[in-house]
This record gives sequence, structure tokens and C-alpha cells, in this order.
Amino acid sequence: MKSVAFYTLGCKLNFSESSSIAMQLEKEGFKAEKFEQGADFYVINTCSVTENADRKCRKVVKEALRFNPDASVVIIGCYAQLKPQEISEIPGVDLVLGASEKFNLAMHLKDLAKGSGGGVYNSPIKETNIFVPAFSGEDRTRTFLKVQDGCDYFCTFCTIPLARGKSRSHTIAETMKTARQVALTGTREVVLTGVNIGDFGVLHGESFYDLIRELDGLEGVDRFRISSIEPNLLEDRIIDFVAQSKRFAPHFHIPLQSGSDELLIRMRRKYERSLYTNRVERIRGTMPNAAIGVDVIVGFPGETEAHFEETYNYLRDLDISYLHVFPYSERANTTARKLSGSVPLAVRHERSRRLRILSDKKKRAFYQTQVGRTAQVLFEAEESEGKMHGFTENYVRLETDYDPLLINEIAEVKIGPIQQGSTLTCSAEMDYVFAAHSTALID
Repeated sequence: MKSVAFYTLGCKLNFSESSSIAMQLEKEGFKAEKFEQGADFYVINTCSVTENADRKCRKVVKEALRFNPDASVVIIGCYAQLKPQEISEIPGVDLVLGASEKFNLAMHLKDLAKGSGGGVYNSPIKETNIFVPAFSGEDRTRTFLKVQDGCDYFCTFCTIPLARGKSRSHTIAETMKTARQVALTGTREVVLTGVNIGDFGVLHGESFYDLIRELDGLEGVDRFRISSIEPNLLEDRIIDFVAQSKRFAPHFHIPLQSGSDELLIRMRRKYERSLYTNRVERIRGTMPNAAIGVDVIVGFPGETEAHFEETYNYLRDLDISYLHVFPYSERANTTARKLSGSVPLAVRHERSRRLRILSDKKKRAFYQTQVGRTAQVLFEAEESEGKMHGFTENYVRLETDYDPLLINEIAEVKIGPIQQGSTLTCSAEMDYVFAAHSTALID
């Protein structure tokens, strides 16, 4: 029996696809193996959001061959779609599969095992128009459920439409079939993921709002979490529904990218700053304890010091919980690469540093508002120095003494003080009343 090991770079969507492809391979007779154990085949699922992701792909190939010099190495994912020839020339790479071909990996591996495979299989992205569902299956605590793929927006800095194709999804009925499979795995939390999930259902006359209403009634899953959603697609009715739902977590991750309307236009974003402010205020008005995360790009072409200060001051005054900060990275075949006003790398890194410091302050301030509250925590299996951690419904990370009976259990806790590293604590005194889906009460 041939063995296969995966290494996944990038987003939650990649992790869900890696997991589903791995499950498919097991059904086809391949044995799953840990990366460091020397598998017969290494599959590297790549990201191409930044140049660093490209370089990391090369590093992972070297690591794989270090564990087994005779292994066959296969590259899939966004990088494989965008730069197939470049990847095929990396020493040790045997096979490159584009956006559509990666879902036929089992057939290609069988050909490789016979000595007749290899090469590059990469169809034009315009031919990638079928939605393939996926979900991660290794972790019973949390599953990433792919509900949408591709994007029609063509923001000037982004390669995703070139790597994943047009926006597409299944119908609600088909998506619910996959969601029921997820529920049978015993997972406690499902994270809805995709490239532009707010675009769900548009080809079928349905909507993301319709989907979450259906999912809210799914038995067997305790908690749903919405991953990143565009501000122009985060409708009032979605916010209001989450506010009254017992299953959907009060946690939103909303890309901003810039606090300057001038730069938002250059980025070809589909909103102005005023709409973003409105979305944050709507969430705060209905869910005061909600976590709100923000994506922001610094050093975009034409970003002056005044533009950056505008973004910094806007985010400083906005009632948000944390930031994900990305220094702008030039990407081939994007409009932004042709724009004037390139920002020096040193300036990009300095602006990133300042915003990351601001993010730390925002996160600590948000965590401070949670001290003393009672919350529902889903505890995870990892142990570190006698401690374990979990996340509340509003994405606050809590730590307590390790107890195996708490793994994959939802516990009601009273949140204690902040510890080093912006981690909150909860009381170590516990009274257990465990059943199939009962909770542990932490006094």
C-alpha cells in the first residue's frame, strides 16, 4: 500500500480541500502518513497570496525529499495554477496539477506509481467552472466546510480569480448534504469557508442568508462560524440573523484593505469606508460582545504617508477586535503591478509593524471587556505545560489546567484575568456533568 503525506499552505479553504482529497485517496487504497515519516508521495497544496508563499513551497519540497529522497512530489493549489512551468522546474517535483486537475489526484498518483505519470496538467482557468465541495476531517473539534469557490471581483492586487476561476457554489440542498456528512463526524464547530462566501448561491437564485438559515437548523453541530466575508455582501439581515441565532457565533472577519477611499478605488474594491463603518456599527448595536477582525494591506502602490495615517487613525478609532496586516506584494498579471507610486519595502514593513502593534492593543482592549463574563468555550486537545485552551463563541482564547475530559467539550465558564500573550484564564474548579452533548460547568 503506497503512502501519502500532505503539507498545506495558506487559507482555511486549502485545508478543507487537502483534507477532502486525502479522504478520497484513502478510499482509493492509499495510506495516510505523517509528513516526517517518509511517505511514498508528498502532496503540497500551495497558496500564492504573497511571494513568501511561493518561496515556502520550494522549502517544503526540500524538506519532503529530506525525509524520503525517493518520494514523488506533487504540487497542487493556487501556485500550481498560476505558475505551473516554474514549479515543474523545481528540483524534485514530479507532478503539477492545476485548479481542476487536483481533484483527480488519485488517478495521477496511480500513474506515478506505475512509472507512467508526471508532468504538468493545467487547464486554462476559464475552464474551471465546476464546484467541488470539501471539508476538513482530521479534527473533531472544528471543521472547515467549503461552501463557495472562485471570485468575480478582480481587485487590482489579487490573483485569486486567476488561480481559482469564477465564483461558484452548490445549491443549498446540495450544500446541506455535505453539512450532514460533517455533522456525522462528531465535530462541534463548523467554519464556513470559501473565496468570497457572501457570493454563495448567486448562480442558483439563492443567497448566503438563505444558506445560514438552513444550517441553523442542522442537528448535530453545536456552533457555526462565518469566515471572511466582504463588507458589501454582509447584509443587515445576515447580521441580524446571527444576533438572534443560538448556533452562529458572534464573530465576523471583514476585509477592509485600506481606510482611504482614494486607495479603495485604486484597489477596485466594491465599497467606500462609510459602508464599512456602517457594518461595524450594525454589529456592535446588535452584538456588543462580538469579535470583529479586519484585513488591511499596507504599502499598496500610491499609498502616501497621509494615506497610511488616514488608515491608521480610522482603525484606531473603530470599535474592532484585531487586525490581520499584509504588506503589499507585487503579483504577476495583476493590475496593481502596473500602477505608479511603488512604496519602498522598508516603508511597507514599518507600516506593517505599526499596525500590528495597534492590533495587539485592540485585541487586549477587547479581551479586557470580556473579563468577568460567562461564556461557552469549546476546548481543544492540545496540551502545553499542563495547560489546554479553547475558544469562546466570540473567539476569545481561554486557558485552563489540562483535563482530558474537557477535550472537544463545550464548557460554560466565567472568564478570568488576562495572562501573558493576551490569553484569558478561567477557573480551575470544575463540576462535570458529561453526556452526549452536555456541558461542563466551570464555577
